[in-house]
Amino acid sequence: MKHIAYPYSFGVNGQTAEATDEEHIRALMEQILFTNPGERVNRPDFGSGLMQLVFAPNSESLVSTIQMTVQAALQKWMGSLIIVHGVQVEHQDTILHVAVKYTPSLQSEMRVAKFERSV
Repeated sequence: MKHIAYPYSFGVNGQTAEATDEEHIRALMEQILFTNPGERVNRPDFGSGLMQLVFAPNSESLVSTIQMTVQAALQKWMGSLIIVHGVQVEHQDTILHVAVKYTPSLQSEMRVAKFERSV
């Protein structure tokens, strides 16, 4: 199956760049993780709210909250594409690290997607 690359760009042939299934899934995860609810027109509940939680006081309960929030958002918006096995979140100084363990629905191989954002 062909997917449009995210962010949108042109390929070497001058046409719309395409993404593999794995690249497409990773791009969808990134959009969900780093979009705050209310940012998308006609989809006010889209996103995870992860970036809003970054500014809360750092604690074990915050990490647990972030993990649950991210996992719930991924299951809600990508439940037909992936099976989420776990989410690991680390906050070091001004950098947020998120690792998602998942299995694409049509495959049996577990994968890990890592994301990083400076806040």
